[in-house]
Formats: sequence, structure tokens, C-alpha cells
Amino acid sequence: MEFRQLGRSGLKVPALCFGTGTFGGGNEFFRAWGETDVAEATQLIDLCMDAGVNFFDTADVYSQGLSEQILGKAIQHLPRESLLLSSKATFQFGDGPNNVGSSRLHLTQQIEGSLKRLQTDYIDVYHMHGFDALTPMEETLSTLDQFVREGKVRYIAASNFSGWHLQKSLAISDRYGWTRYTAHQVYYSLIGRDYEWELMPQAYTEGIGALVWSPLGWGRLTGKIRRGHPLPAVSRLHKAAEGGPVVADEYLYKVVDALHAVATETGKTVPQVALNWLLRKPTVSSVIIGARNAEQLRDNLAAASFTLTSEQVARLDEASAPQVAYPYWHQRQFQDRNPLPPSYR
Repeated sequence: MEFRQLGRSGLKVPALCFGTGTFGGGNEFFRAWGETDVAEATQLIDLCMDAGVNFFDTADVYSQGLSEQILGKAIQHLPRESLLLSSKATFQFGDGPNNVGSSRLHLTQQIEGSLKRLQTDYIDVYHMHGFDALTPMEETLSTLDQFVREGKVRYIAASNFSGWHLQKSLAISDRYGWTRYTAHQVYYSLIGRDYEWELMPQAYTEGIGALVWSPLGWGRLTGKIRRGHPLPAVSRLHKAAEGGPVVADEYLYKVVDALHAVATETGKTVPQVALNWLLRKPTVSSVIIGARNAEQLRDNLAAASFTLTSEQVARLDEASAPQVAYPYWHQRQFQDRNPLPPSYR
């Protein structure tokens, strides 16, 4: 397994990370993702470790702490120093007006809860799960800096921030000498390339590593969707896509057609090609994969075992090229003044 720098930090992470949102299935939303129990989780984690993937991502709100609990139990047979754990806080956890957000009060409660559920003394990468516009950035960042100084957190990261949210946060950390965001967990896929407009150039310039979530486009790039082959009336894909971005049918089919062509050419599966396309993109430190069972996990792990050519990536780029929003379409007309990051890694 290839290991990459997490942004401009000294931490190296595997090119693939195992996401544990499928652990627990604590409510209807997360049951659509999966209902993995401790025994199954232990088997999947061991498969990852055998493949060289030692990076595991969770969050406090995944099944209201159940994902963290199951992950914590499933790693007890492994040396803690052999693992990299990632978790998140910000969203509503329990009742009450203060049980949400990135305030000092809520984050202090949540870091202690996550450490207890994970049965560990520290978290390697701790994310703000979303931007909190009601809490001063200084309050959030000083709290996170304190966690690092106390040894409860090794590196801090953002998730789902806009460019100006992240840039202002970096400026505040630089001003006060506080710990800086090292990574940004982002939605990025062949059918969701908005990350490339502003966040990728920013990450390229500022040394922020991208940790990619939902790399298969909310389940749309698993190979189950084909032009002229509608989904079955009853399918987990219907619920799994709830809350995700709207994707026009013709655009999706165009991308899927290109994926199938490259998959046939390479002898790989559609999801393997879709994941490998992401691994070829600049600023991507790790791609977060999920799996309901060992078969799915083995297939996804194999996505890092080959390298698409620059020509194959260019074909997928062309098929998935989105309509770019303003001011980015204007800036791209003057690339001598606004150069883009490299298109191939």
C-alpha cells in the first residue's frame, strides 16, 4: 500500500482509508449504509491491516456513537501505535442547545466521549465535521490547539468547509501560532468535481491534504447503474443516495459509460477504476472507502493495486467535465495568470 504525506504535515497515511459509517446501523439513515457488528468489524479491520491500510475513519454522530464504540472494540487486539484513527465532531449529539456546534463546551464534551468510546488516549486526526458559523473561529481553533497540546489529538482537520472558511481558519492559526488544519475531508468523485474549482487550488497552495469521502458518488459508481438498466424497485441505493447531490441522468450515464470502457480495457471493476481516478489527482492524501462485507472490501482495496495511465484519466476527465460556476469559468480562460494544479499525479 502506498503511503502519502497528509498535506504538508509529517504524518504519512495510506492512499486508502477505511470508513466505518457502516458500523452499527443505529437509525434508519445509517442502516441504509450498513449494520456491521463487532465480529464483522473485526474481520474487516484485519483485512485492511493485511492490505496495509491502517487508517480508520469514524465520527461521533455515526449512529450516535455506536460506530466509534464498535470500532473501539474491534481494534483492541491490535497495538494502538500500529493504527491511525480519525473522528469528527460538530453536529448534534443528543438533546439540548449546547450539544451541537464547534464551541469549546461541545468540543470538550465530544473529544472525551470519542476517546472513551474508541478506548484510546488520543485521536490521530480530529475533524470539525462541518462549519459552525455561530461560534467564533478563534474559540474553535484555540480549543483544538489545546487538545493537541494535551496530547488528546495529533492533527486537526476540517470537513465540508468552503474555501473562505478554511482560509480564514488558517490565517487565524498562523496569527496566534496555533495548530493548523492539516487536512480537509471533502466530497469528491467522478460525478462530483466541485472540489476542483477552489478547494483543490487552495489545498495545493496551502499544503492541505484531501481526505475524500463518498468517492463512488453516493453509491452511483458501484457498477450497478447502467444506461438502459434501471435500478430494481427495491434497492438500498434509493435510500443510500438520500441527502446527496442531485445528478442528472444523462450526465451520470455518460460518466458510467466511460468508466465501463476503461474497466473493460484494464480488466478492473467499475468502482476500482473510479477510485483509482481519484488516486491520480493532486492534493488527494487518502480516499475513504466503505464496505458492507469482506467481498466489497477486497474489491475496493484492490483499487490501489494498479495505476491508470494519464490518457485513461484524461478520457474520464473529459466524460465527467462539469459546467463550472462563476468566477471559475472566467478565471480558467486566463490560465497564464491562474494556473490550475496538475491534472495527473
